[in-house]
Amino acid sequence: MTTQRSSDPHQLASAAVVVGVDGSEASDLAVRWAAETAAQRRRRLHIVHGLDLAVARAVLGVYDLMVPAVIDTIRRQGADHVATAHRLAYDIDQGLTVETEVCEDHPAKLLIERSAVANLVVIGASGEGGTISHLGGTLLAVVSHGHGPVVVVRDTGTEYQTCCVGRVVVGVDGSEISEAAVGAAFTEASDRRAQLVAVYAWSDLPYGRFAGLPNTIPDRGVAAEAQSTLAEQLAGWQEKYPDVDVVRKIYLSGPRHHLIEWSRSAQLLVIGSRGRGGFRGQLLGSTSNALIQRAHCPVMVVHSP
Repeated sequence: MTTQRSSDPHQLASAAVVVGVDGSEASDLAVRWAAETAAQRRRRLHIVHGLDLAVARAVLGVYDLMVPAVIDTIRRQGADHVATAHRLAYDIDQGLTVETEVCEDHPAKLLIERSAVANLVVIGASGEGGTISHLGGTLLAVVSHGHGPVVVVRDTGTEYQTCCVGRVVVGVDGSEISEAAVGAAFTEASDRRAQLVAVYAWSDLPYGRFAGLPNTIPDRGVAAEAQSTLAEQLAGWQEKYPDVDVVRKIYLSGPRHHLIEWSRSAQLLVIGSRGRGGFRGQLLGSTSNALIQRAHCPVMVVHSP
């Protein structure tokens, strides 16, 4: 297991927990979650803020040459954001090693670049939304194009989503990206000393399509196929992580419905960036979109190596 982890740049001892900040309440929640995770793993916490000065200068034009104080104000605000996040992190653990960075780049570009060598990247999201656009371009860009695990901590109006107790839940669908998600979920469950729940739905059809019927697979052949698919994706991982207790849950349909329900009692939900039915270029599937908007706990989106 040591060899397997050391070959992964995200598991190197030098890999920090990276969190993007923008001064919002959702950002503050993300900082607290990231600080707790970094402290638990004895890793550095790297707090970053992108100023996106190229856009600011394009908007200001020659006005910026006449009144450079506008750009200076943007820089000061960025410095204030990371300073506030630094204090929040120390409130979690005063022994934590915290680094801060304010960069002129767009925040999405900055976080995607840092994700290449990060243990994981954490970003906050606000409220509940029914559309992809609700989450914002920066979050979607980082979740879709980041390297390694990206964790979305969403402000649902309660503090439960930052809880560090409970199960780790992983969505399994038999795809290649699902294999990467399973590996990350076992790592998280082992590090957190948590039970792992592996959830598999035989059909992607909505849960409501079979309303009124038992959500079990009536056909024995189909049930055996579903059990075989789940067993194949878990094969080998339980041997690598003998300390992780695994619960298998198989359903007829409605993967997003069941994962959202399981997230109510979870400390972390792990999913692939896309799954069954995903096509080349679609880096974030519809199920992933729904879960990062509606799950009741932080969601880790894993990309295929």
